[in-house]
Amino acid sequence: MGNIREFVTSLPGETRWHGNHKESGNRMVLNAGNISLLYENGNLRYISVNKLEILRMIYSAVRGREWLTIKPVISGEEFDIQKDSFRIKFEAHYLMGEINFQAHYSIIGNSDNSLIFKFEGEALNSFEKNRIGLCVLHPVESVKGEKCVVVHTDNKPEELVFPYYISQHQPFKDIKSMIWNRSGFKCSIDFSGDVFESEDQRNWTDASYKTYCTPLEHPFPVRVGKGERISQKIELKVLAADFSDGNVSDEISMSINREPILPVPRIGIGRSSRPQPLEDEEVSLLRQIKFSHYRIDVYLFKSDWESELENGLREAALLGYKTELALFLDDNFSVHIQEFLKAIRRLKYDIDIVLLYHKTSLSSPDSITDIVVPLLKTALPGVIICCGTNANFAQLNRCRPESAFFDNLCYSIHPQEHASDNLTLIENLQSMRDTVESAGSFSPDKGIWVSPVNIQRRFNANVTAYEQPDKGMKFPLQADSRLMSLFGGCWAAISLKYLIHEVVNGITYFETVGERGIIQGDNDSQWPGEFQTCKGMIFPVYHVFKFILGNENYGLVWSASSHPLQVDSLVMSDNDRLKMILVNFSTVAEIISIKGWQGELNVKTLNELSYIEAVCDADWLANVESIIVNSGKPLFLEPCSINFIEG
Repeated sequence: MGNIREFVTSLPGETRWHGNHKESGNRMVLNAGNISLLYENGNLRYISVNKLEILRMIYSAVRGREWLTIKPVISGEEFDIQKDSFRIKFEAHYLMGEINFQAHYSIIGNSDNSLIFKFEGEALNSFEKNRIGLCVLHPVESVKGEKCVVVHTDNKPEELVFPYYISQHQPFKDIKSMIWNRSGFKCSIDFSGDVFESEDQRNWTDASYKTYCTPLEHPFPVRVGKGERISQKIELKVLAADFSDGNVSDEISMSINREPILPVPRIGIGRSSRPQPLEDEEVSLLRQIKFSHYRIDVYLFKSDWESELENGLREAALLGYKTELALFLDDNFSVHIQEFLKAIRRLKYDIDIVLLYHKTSLSSPDSITDIVVPLLKTALPGVIICCGTNANFAQLNRCRPESAFFDNLCYSIHPQEHASDNLTLIENLQSMRDTVESAGSFSPDKGIWVSPVNIQRRFNANVTAYEQPDKGMKFPLQADSRLMSLFGGCWAAISLKYLIHEVVNGITYFETVGERGIIQGDNDSQWPGEFQTCKGMIFPVYHVFKFILGNENYGLVWSASSHPLQVDSLVMSDNDRLKMILVNFSTVAEIISIKGWQGELNVKTLNELSYIEAVCDADWLANVESIIVNSGKPLFLEPCSINFIEG
């Protein structure tokens, strides 16, 4: 372990916090009258009045023909900042493949509680685009189920509602203006330069409703000619009879509701996508975590599927995990399923869960399910059959299976469909619960199976229905160095909090080993520049799952953070004892109070310093000393820390 310790000690603190993910650029808190907001890299975030969030974000996006978002290079920023107003100007250059677009932005915050965000851009060569324009995000928790008056382009108003359950399609169309109320504040946005509409971004696990242009009913992609100019403007106004401060406090508190207790569903892990099989030491480390099942992807339309299946089943047996098979069929499914059942009889392995997918359909076709599922149920008594999508909740929501034969709806989750910064990943955690509740609303007689949960997107569902092998030498798009960091451990713990629900029967996370795993394993990083690890490293997320799954008698009790984008928790209990993972997402220390639980708490903290020991020792939780604090007193949290608490 000396080599690991020496390697990790050399890593900068930021790498231990966030992996190799870098976020740079100007970042400042600004005011426009009674409006406060965060300016960050050309975007406006957390637009609030009296600490009540009015809008989550105002920004601009350029998206290519495959819906990939081009990250701009920002230059020439100019700032004129006053106490209650500001003016910002900058240039943004969008360059990727054939796309070459230059834009000039102007953002004005006025003392009369208004904002103006506008741009003028020019195509520097011809290219195809799906979208170019301004976007506005409404935070779900602020407006879910609330009324909104939409003024259409013919100047006629219509009273609508922000959807409670996740809307399959655009809830608001043909938008010229939006008017809504937020705790006594009358808010309005005027749009110009294009026709706007809104979508429910929870379909992709984003915690927002997004208003954007151009309407999706228009043909896309669209060819933009060299020299073509695009200009747009939006204006936000906030009116109120009284702008005096409300009662929103800066104090961070965690409230625990000890009842009811929800049972923890089956928690599993995915097979590694690296080509090498698991080594004995890797198996030994993984067996220490009581995962219930092992996801093995089987592409029955490929020639090598049987050997891949056999290797995966052998690893499941070594790990002592039950099997979750993700079966991918094509239109020759009748032949393939018979070949599969023949192989299973020969291999003599028990199969516990089957996820049924089609090669090109983004959700399991009922015509195939109705034929295949009875065959599987007959050949594999007791097997759990899941149908749905290998992609986002959006694909399930828009193409809902209706067959009577399967047991669970299934879909996968990741937080990076639209943006990849740390704040977005934290924001999107809460919307995971919305996906579960919405799935339960349209299929109340089925359970929910979420598989897999990843911190990064595995494939572009706008192009394909399954993950293609990565053949390049570059760092793969499916990997994210934050998984090996403290941030990755924080994110995993809180994602589980928002996914545990009475209708959820199973959740599958990440992979076993490698750059997409919970440990590095017996091989050094294939991309040491982008994923700074060495062989043998134990990632913080390993300790998170070991702590959570260490006692089957504990169930989830609900906890609510007053500031969940800074501090959040996963709390479990057996009606007598408490187990909590309390995370600090921020890069500064925080002081919190815990409400709803009395007594002494034993706290073990995984932070920048203890990271060095934790990545060397799979038994770190058992070996590290704890400190004892009283739950009635404020608790000090180290920056970007994972706090394991028992009481």
